[in-house]
Amino acid sequence: MMKKMKVPMRKCTGCQEMKNKKEMIRVLKTPEDEIVLDATGRKNGRGAYLCFSRECLEKAMKNKGLERSLKTAVPQSVYESLKKELEEIERT
Repeated sequence: MMKKMKVPMRKCTGCQEMKNKKEMIRVLKTPEDEIVLDATGRKNGRGAYLCFSRECLEKAMKNKGLERSLKTAVPQSVYESLKKELEEIERT
C-alpha cells in the first residue's frame, strides 16, 4: 500500500487562510536582517507567506502581518517590490 505525500500548508499573513505552499510567495528575513523575496522557498532565514493577490498584500500592510511574522520592521521598499512582483505574476 502506497503512502500519500503530505502537502505542506502555510498561512497567508494577509487573508489568514491556509493554502498550499506552492500557491504562495515567500518573504524572507535573512540572518543578515535583510528582507527579500524568496522565489525558491528554500533560502535560510525566517519566512512569511502571502497569496498571489494584491488584496492580501494590502491587508498584510494594513494589519502589519508581515512585520509580526518576520519579527522586524518592514521597509516601504519591500512592499513596493512585492507590488511589482505581484503585477508581473498577474500579467502572466
